[in-house]
Amino acid sequence: MDIKKVINGLYFEWDENKEKINIRKHKVSFDEAALVFFDDTLWEYYDFKHSVSENRRIAIGRVNNILFVVYTRRENNVLRLISARPATKSEKRRYYGRLRNR
Repeated sequence: MDIKKVINGLYFEWDENKEKINIRKHKVSFDEAALVFFDDTLWEYYDFKHSVSENRRIAIGRVNNILFVVYTRRENNVLRLISARPATKSEKRRYYGRLRNR
């Protein structure tokens, strides 16, 4: 079953079962992951490796921790969350390096 939410004017959706698996595996809920899109220093880029059946994007930003979120845009600008996890050390380094170079 899909979960649909509006948070501060942005529309999100995700698969409820996928979120349960994500919480068990990565300890990150999709409710928390959605908040990454409100980080002023959000870093987004195209996910070439996993964009086979749909165009996927990666977002790295801060909530309580720095999170790595995979998502796709659906009709009507809905952000469909696919997975979320804490960023790795190298992802954090690139995120902070990008901030220093602004």
